[in-house]
Amino acid sequence: MHLIETRDLTHCYNGTIEALKGVNFIAGRKQRIALIGANGAGKSTLFKHFNGILKPSSGEVLVHGEHITKSNLKEIRKSVGIVFQNSDDQVFSPTVGQDIAFGPTNLGLDADTVEHRVSEVSRLLDIEHLRDRPPHHLSGGEKKRVAIAGVLAMEPQVLVLDEPTAGLDPKGVADLTAFVNRLPEEYGMTVIFSTHHTELVAEIADYIYVMDKGRIVAQGTVDEIFVQQEMLASLRLDVPILPRLIKSLRDNGIDIDMAFDYESAENAFLKAFRKL
Repeated sequence: MHLIETRDLTHCYNGTIEALKGVNFIAGRKQRIALIGANGAGKSTLFKHFNGILKPSSGEVLVHGEHITKSNLKEIRKSVGIVFQNSDDQVFSPTVGQDIAFGPTNLGLDADTVEHRVSEVSRLLDIEHLRDRPPHHLSGGEKKRVAIAGVLAMEPQVLVLDEPTAGLDPKGVADLTAFVNRLPEEYGMTVIFSTHHTELVAEIADYIYVMDKGRIVAQGTVDEIFVQQEMLASLRLDVPILPRLIKSLRDNGIDIDMAFDYESAENAFLKAFRKL
């Protein structure tokens, strides 16, 4: 049974504007899945179906093999947590600690359990020193971590991150990448994230869905997607610099293995240089 599955999912805004067109998507356990596509491709609209924020115009959305209904909506939202692109939409309590506690408190958990969860996620995201601070005094990166902490405190099985690097500086991006990479193995969590910055994807994702104009137009592993450089360019997506550089070297007669992340590229370059 898949954690999340959509079958021929279509969504129309105002009854006429088709934002999703027959989308078939699957998320399994302990995966890191990237949705890539230009702005307006339909990534955020798809995400809002994963925990019942939006309802399909046609097609199906299944979570743990069940359709989303009024009777199971609370459990679905406990299982599938979404962090939106604009953290101000989710961070609203008087203090950071109260904001993180909001979700588990609304689940009906006792005060000791809520405090334990707040402490754990604050430690995990290195925001313990912010607990008594008003959220509106925080930087963009700090607000992002608080928003993620508030979702993680509900202990979801799936963490959905909509453009998680928006507004982050390079260190913030590096910290987020390291954090996301820990979640599947250490916490058994599936992470689904969207971005139009393809450089990030090779460092995080196990599997990629490519979206364009409301459709899934390609899917596969990092290796399978990033060798399709002409396809990515046609969709106004940046081709990651490492495979682009290696392709250029190959085209100029250099025998070098293809690579998509820094560590693999370093090994590929060292191996190639030793042959020269």
